[in-house]
Amino acid sequence: MSWWPFKRKDRTFKDDLHIRGTRIWIQDLREVCERHFDNPIEGQRLVREMQVEWTDAHTSGDVNEALLEGLDRRALRLLRADNDEWLKWLDDEDFWMPGWREENKEEVN
Repeated sequence: MSWWPFKRKDRTFKDDLHIRGTRIWIQDLREVCERHFDNPIEGQRLVREMQVEWTDAHTSGDVNEALLEGLDRRALRLLRADNDEWLKWLDDEDFWMPGWREENKEEVN
């Protein structure tokens, strides 16, 4: 017989909500690129695969428009890079920060 009034009820906590943040998406991109720092061709192939993942996540609502644009800006630079530029982008700490935008190189008079 269970009459004890201070017994805790078993509660199960379910947290099915898992949304990847901006830093996680950028970190994943960086890790893929750094893993292939010495083979830009393979790194670029994997960046293209990641772009498909971003687009699918955007379609399902997991990635907002601003994040998708930021990831695509980075991917564009990485995909157009030759061997030297590839290493330059990998070493550029600002490039991997959320909110990065390439500065306009044209001078405004």
